[in-house]
Amino acid sequence: MDRPTLQLAVLIERERSPNQWEDWRFRIVDVVPDEGGFGDQPRLLRDDGKTAQFLHPGLPLALFTDEAEGYYLNLSSGAPVCFVMWRIADDDPSRAWPELVTLSYNEAGRLLDAQERVDNVPLTPPLRQWLAEFTDEHYRPEPKQRRRPASFQRPEDRS
Repeated sequence: MDRPTLQLAVLIERERSPNQWEDWRFRIVDVVPDEGGFGDQPRLLRDDGKTAQFLHPGLPLALFTDEAEGYYLNLSSGAPVCFVMWRIADDDPSRAWPELVTLSYNEAGRLLDAQERVDNVPLTPPLRQWLAEFTDEHYRPEPKQRRRPASFQRPEDRS
């Protein structure tokens, strides 16, 4: 089955010695469409000795019908975001990279439950529209089965 897919690039900022307790601090700055002009390898965009920015191209973002509820929750949150799961190298704590980009609130929650690093950036209007169209087509809320508490039932109807 064909899945709607986009290629994205993630901009990560690295700050040297932001305080006395940290040697490095990383922050996801932006997620932008990757239309092929960024190459296929991460690259340093700027480094002033204190702060450096790295562009990581070629991250696929696919939409899945079974994640439609997570997309709906993200869109209905009031401030939809793009979630980025990223990692720091074990052998070099000055190096980090994005591993996964998702628009599903549920998937981001599962990643956080698994103790992964997940940050977010605001969803751009074109990405928001793309996600909304997919969600409108595929999300169907499950009907809620309301059960009356036993105290509201007649004694002979209680199980």
